[in-house]
Amino acid sequence: MTQDSRLKTQDLHRCRWAGTDELYIKYHDEEWGKEVHDDHTLFEFLILESAQAGLSWITILRRRENYRSAFANFDVKKVAAFNDDDVERLMNDAGIIRNRLKILAAISNAKFFIGIQKEFGSFDSYLYSFMPGGKSINNHSGITPASTQISDAISKDMKKHGFKFFGTTICYAHMQATGMVNDHIPECSFK
Repeated sequence: MTQDSRLKTQDLHRCRWAGTDELYIKYHDEEWGKEVHDDHTLFEFLILESAQAGLSWITILRRRENYRSAFANFDVKKVAAFNDDDVERLMNDAGIIRNRLKILAAISNAKFFIGIQKEFGSFDSYLYSFMPGGKSINNHSGITPASTQISDAISKDMKKHGFKFFGTTICYAHMQATGMVNDHIPECSFK
């Protein structure tokens, strides 16, 4: 490593939550707070964030590739078509969180996701219909809430549509993960 590259690395600042775990750092630097408008990725984070309920995000992040494999590369139509045999296969998959309620919710949420796409044209359009002016929010205040009025409204509406394991805190984490809200601290080099 040259002195110039060491200096550049030393000059970088990250949000404290990224810590020193390489996977967390990569996720923080490359994904967290970056706008995503692709329904495939939005579905991926719906599955992952719902699996996270009651757990740490790093627990799910470390299993992300296993989830990708177990859930048909996050193909919403394939997941929506999962049957009882698939549920049992997933319950025996040590690479994911083997919680029957979360697995069943992932499958039913896929069906509701498709319903939202049909109703709104895309899941992205649905989510951004809750955002002021249809735009993402840059919150570089250094104060990161666990939920907001917007996440309250989205999760409440999603619950009306039948979604499970997507309360306001999980919803807000989904919003952060997909850049609907950018909560990087003011001094973060990756905002």
